[in-house]
Amino acid sequence: MPMKIASWNVNSVKARKDHLLKWLKENSPDILFIQELKTDGEHYPEEDVKALGYVSEIRGQKGYAGVATIIKGDIDYTLISKDLLGKDEQARYIEIEVGGTRMINIYAPNGNPYPSEKFDFKCNWYKALVEKAKAYIKDEKPFLIGGDFNIIPEDKDCYDPNAWRDDALFVLEAKSFYRQLVNNGMSDAFRVFNGAGEHYTFWDYQAGAWQRGNGIRIDHFMLSPAATDRLKSCSIDKEPRGWEKPSDHTPICIELA
Repeated sequence: MPMKIASWNVNSVKARKDHLLKWLKENSPDILFIQELKTDGEHYPEEDVKALGYVSEIRGQKGYAGVATIIKGDIDYTLISKDLLGKDEQARYIEIEVGGTRMINIYAPNGNPYPSEKFDFKCNWYKALVEKAKAYIKDEKPFLIGGDFNIIPEDKDCYDPNAWRDDALFVLEAKSFYRQLVNNGMSDAFRVFNGAGEHYTFWDYQAGAWQRGNGIRIDHFMLSPAATDRLKSCSIDKEPRGWEKPSDHTPICIELA
């Protein structure tokens, strides 16, 4: 049976607890990466998640950021790290290993406004991620990176490229990190199966973006060559974005042999 791995920026796990539990129950992924917990763990529904048969690795943070990797209880895994930049001040990274494959859950910095110190931090953060990816590829270690990349890779990943030209998600310096991952041999899982068309993972709460289809694709799975060889599918589940009081993101899912 393929392993189902999903990623979802829930935009506050406290506000979206019922959505998270509903989606877990209905979709039963083997592993789920979630981002933007907006809690240091106090409001993370660990016992509710456990009741559904999962364990959680949590790297929380109050106010913003925060990530958690949710794993089915019968899956053997090893926690590798909860930091990318040494002792990180911002909770944006969890790395585990399952069956010899490293699985990295990220909530990349937004970086706005551009230019700014926040954008400089985004660039430094991504430089560290790219270096880690290059090292793993050199060692022929199978791995994947999933989560909210806060990067719109191409014009086709945005409903109106002109509206985003000067945004930190779309400027050349940000897109270059995505391209570095690709140029070093990684594959954008969604583009393996969906070469064209309007496919988005985020719709702003403002100006009726969801109702008008004005979205962007910023949530991704990037796979090393060895992991790409095992890739069976990749899809975006738009349904939760239409739920009452939803996250502005929606889940993306892959299946690995």
